[in-house]
Amino acid sequence: MKVTLDATPDEETARAIATALSEHLGRSVELVTDGGESIASAGEGSWEDAVVTDREQELREEVESILSGGPERGHEKIEELGKVFVRDRLDMIFDEIEYEDGTFARHDADGELPADGMITGVGTIRGRTVFFAANDYTVKAGSLGQMGVEKEIRLAERAAEAGAPILRLIDSTGARLNLDDREPGDTHMDRYRGGKMFYNQCIHSGQVPQIGVLYGPNIAGSAYTPVFCDYLIMVEEISGMAIASPRVVEAVTGEETTMQELGGPEIHATQSGSADLVVENEREAADSVRELFGFLPQRHDAPLPTREPAPPGANPKGLDAIIPEEPNAAYDVHDVIARLVDDDSWFELKPDFAPELVTGFGRIDGRPVGVVANQPAVKSGAIFPDSAEKGADFVWKCDAFGIPLVYLCDTPGYMVGSAVEREGVLQKGRKFIYATSNAQVPKICTITRKAYGAGIYGMAGPSFDPDATLALPSAEISVMGPDAAINALFADQLEDMDPETAEGFEESMRAEYEKQIDIRAQAGKMQVDELLPAGDLRDQLAARLRTLQNKRRTERDRYHGTVLF
Repeated sequence: MKVTLDATPDEETARAIATALSEHLGRSVELVTDGGESIASAGEGSWEDAVVTDREQELREEVESILSGGPERGHEKIEELGKVFVRDRLDMIFDEIEYEDGTFARHDADGELPADGMITGVGTIRGRTVFFAANDYTVKAGSLGQMGVEKEIRLAERAAEAGAPILRLIDSTGARLNLDDREPGDTHMDRYRGGKMFYNQCIHSGQVPQIGVLYGPNIAGSAYTPVFCDYLIMVEEISGMAIASPRVVEAVTGEETTMQELGGPEIHATQSGSADLVVENEREAADSVRELFGFLPQRHDAPLPTREPAPPGANPKGLDAIIPEEPNAAYDVHDVIARLVDDDSWFELKPDFAPELVTGFGRIDGRPVGVVANQPAVKSGAIFPDSAEKGADFVWKCDAFGIPLVYLCDTPGYMVGSAVEREGVLQKGRKFIYATSNAQVPKICTITRKAYGAGIYGMAGPSFDPDATLALPSAEISVMGPDAAINALFADQLEDMDPETAEGFEESMRAEYEKQIDIRAQAGKMQVDELLPAGDLRDQLAARLRTLQNKRRTERDRYHGTVLF
């Protein structure tokens, strides 16, 4: 309704009158002058026309100043380093920031510590709620202050309670050491300070997904933040992590090194295995975060996110032609994966670490799956200490978040020799077998070619409670390959034979051995659940995964196993 006023009040009074009348009458109200000019309105459809007092305006201006980050020198520093301002990072990743907490943390610090250098809040990615904590490098190089740590602790605990993933954008030089910024006795080690962050990451592990993106050199205790994340993305050139800085390393050990040599992306992608993915720039990091969340649930027992089904990028009916007849001939297992997963859904993790084992996420008929595949193109697909740990880590996380597992087995088994024994092939190798044994998500083992020795154990062979063991016509299941078996059984006899006799004997023994490992005979004894044409594998996997959607977990009578990852 319209209300005409004889006298024209000031704007603030007019808004107050309109609001009071609207609330009293329960309908929208518009105030107009004698001449019909609208001066204020309130009610349905007009709430954007809020009454902004001087007090509120002052607060809004303070918030705006805090949101702009640290002093000018901090912004100049990130520009010099080629980094993006933290709020621009958030805008790259999130569709919308819903809210933040602790904007006024350390507000008494004369504007030098806006938000105490830590931004925490909640945003949405493709309609999904994600909690985030992000260091602001323009504030004391992203160092961790008391209130910044407090904000991170509260954020993590609320995320776990809400059952939502946590994204950590890590760009910190570690604990703030400047005495002027700390209180007497503050060590970051007491019950409710720095150590609590890592404690929370540990106890929240497996409850909600935790993704970390590393944008700078992360040193000492704070380097545990990225490695305790479930998945870690590092940005080339600007990121790194190590237990001590190059300067400290030189002082303690005498070794001269650089941050990139000590703990740069290449080191953690190829040697330590700490980085799941290395990307070229911050835009690619943002895209990778959004893509990775597309395979993970909100919490461990929530449904997996699905997409519209899509056919594979390569012809699934041409799979058999990819796999060579000869057991030892090399081929790239990525060509197999491309014929099984939905087009443009493959997301490989740790691609440059222990590449003899391929791990990654894909979708089959729109549903997320984890793929564990031996890579015959690298080291014949043998399982080494590093690849065993890589496989164990991937399987364990898939089981934690309810992601079904598809194993593609083509391996001569665990590597042998003094070198791998010194590297702990048995100690690390058991982790892969342990993870596969204990994983209770749907597990489908497909023997694409050779499955020799204990290699089939880690790859979810028949004894390890898979929901199905499938075999292609090219499959061979055996304790060892024909050549190794003949050598093990008949080495002494062969030494006593002349070359021609030895060659004939080997050929006859090989033929006899191959009868014993004939896959049709093994299928006849139900050593596998199904022997099927390679061209049918994609459809078989899709049908079986649909059937297993509601597979139940079994509680075991124990606290936990004794094999530690």
